Amino acid sequence: MIITFCRVRPAESISGLSAATRRREGTTTLEVNGVGDDDRSASLEEGVLPVETGGTDGSPAAWIVTPADAIRLAEIGVEGWRITLVDGGPRAAVLDGLARSRAAFLRTGRSTVRSAVSLARLPGVDTSVSVFVDTVEEAVKAVEDGASDLLLRDWGMEQIGELRDALGELIERPAFPIDVDLELARRQLPEDVLTAWLNQVDGRGAVRPRYSWSPGKDEPVPLPDRRLSAQWPDAAWVGSAAVDGVEGAGSLRSILERSLEGPAPSRNELELLFRAGGAQVDAIANVADSLRRRGVGDTVTYVVNRNINYTNLCYFRCGFCAFSKGPRSLNLRGEPYLMSIEQIVHLAEMATERGATEVTLQGGIHPDYTGDFYVAVVEAIKERMPEMHIHGFTPLEVWQGAETLGVDLKDYLVRLRRAGLGTLPGTAAEILDDRVRRHLCPDKITTAEWAEVMLTAHEVGLRATATVMFGHIDGPSSWANHYEVVREIQRRTGGFTEFVPLPFVHMGSPIWLRGRARPGPTWDEVVLIHSVARIAFDGLIPNIQASWVKLGLDGVRRLLDAGANDVGGTLMGETITRSAGASHGEEMTTDQLESVVHEAGRTAMQRTTLYEITERA
Repeated sequence: MIITFCRVRPAESISGLSAATRRREGTTTLEVNGVGDDDRSASLEEGVLPVETGGTDGSPAAWIVTPADAIRLAEIGVEGWRITLVDGGPRAAVLDGLARSRAAFLRTGRSTVRSAVSLARLPGVDTSVSVFVDTVEEAVKAVEDGASDLLLRDWGMEQIGELRDALGELIERPAFPIDVDLELARRQLPEDVLTAWLNQVDGRGAVRPRYSWSPGKDEPVPLPDRRLSAQWPDAAWVGSAAVDGVEGAGSLRSILERSLEGPAPSRNELELLFRAGGAQVDAIANVADSLRRRGVGDTVTYVVNRNINYTNLCYFRCGFCAFSKGPRSLNLRGEPYLMSIEQIVHLAEMATERGATEVTLQGGIHPDYTGDFYVAVVEAIKERMPEMHIHGFTPLEVWQGAETLGVDLKDYLVRLRRAGLGTLPGTAAEILDDRVRRHLCPDKITTAEWAEVMLTAHEVGLRATATVMFGHIDGPSSWANHYEVVREIQRRTGGFTEFVPLPFVHMGSPIWLRGRARPGPTWDEVVLIHSVARIAFDGLIPNIQASWVKLGLDGVRRLLDAGANDVGGTLMGETITRSAGASHGEEMTTDQLESVVHEAGRTAMQRTTLYEITERA
């Protein structure tokens, strides 16, 4: 049984100072009898969720109420995941309140846990018994009696570490249960409450670790020396080593053992792996590393390439994108630009002079572009540099190119290939789950359309990369759906050369600045996305890439122990991630890439786009 805990503080009122102090102490939830407007705004401004304990009025994040008030809240449309019912009064009244409100938690005293559990386990009731505990011993006793949610007041991280070691699988929750559906949250929560909650949680809805690191920031990865999970900051966790193999996998052990024997996890099992935490993350990384060693050995590859982002003008409005600009009249941040074909060719020539074997062509979708533009760019580069590999045009650009010319997608892809296009980048995938795309990139191609471009490209002889962009409004379910789409395409065609996870860089992203997304993935989610990719695509896609642009060289080095075997390209002139606020630079030298590989104890080799080993130019 997974045990959750919430770091909570009762308060008579909330000021900005008290909320900031509690937040620094690790508190996620403040409980007040009568949450006034000033209490509410002070709490939310500091990212702490205010909870009402004195009735059903106002618009707090959640309520802690009597059975009668729980029913009253349900009658006005409040979902049960926002309700904690207090165990008091006649048993029949408590049961009626639970059954009619669907309250997520039944709060009881330490001496009445067993009685509360007997209610929680009745058919037709779905609640967790929640209890305040002051010591590890009290917590263990409450769990032995059947409690599954612990309320911690004035606990430091060292004491919480002792609790974790005593109980095993332990997850911190905010004012709500974990796994709250984001679609429900959008409908139920006031916007400022939604923003505070999103900034508190990871993709599971569990509370994020308190470090300040996120993808794109110029900060060290917050990792222990002998672990790949950064879930806990206490001395016992940081100072110990991850156990070997699958010993720490807990309930995921059978899935991982089967993966080592051959059969890949099902879609539903992938989702379970993505919900892992702590020691389970280390175990998943161990298995991924074993499969990496078995599949591709100890060689780590990279490519010498240049990114050419030929315009930042785009008529699509993707919520995550800080690179694209509209017309000057929209007053968007940054100057719009549009390169000529001659300028693009000149940049490709400069890349050739510096030893590049690949140019990557990606940009905004300019309102004046037709499919002829993309063909003309390829032809112009090939005319000057016939040996240069052109890795260009996302499925969105290909789809739009064919659509503007009114031609069949297959015919257009054949035309691009004949012009000299070598491979397609797998970007524009973001998350291949249309429930997420509806909010993240609503006017972009759908999952089916992305898949149609890739299947057709592979059919006409154009191979491609596959990507995932994660850590925004997605989570374990959508990640599993994404991986299943990629697997289905690869089983049919074998056309993907690599899988490239791209962590969401949030700092300059419109969707985060509007308070509608999480602040990027946690480090453990970064590890899981790469490790589970190695496990999911074992025998299908041999190469898993780690992005120094998003994670820095130190992050990439650590991921070489979590299933990754490629560190990407030198990327002369990379600008898209920088636009979102990343600090890791626009270019990396071959010496820098090789150095980080050697630090990881691996052999570095330069490759072509199609993963043929080559000598350095």
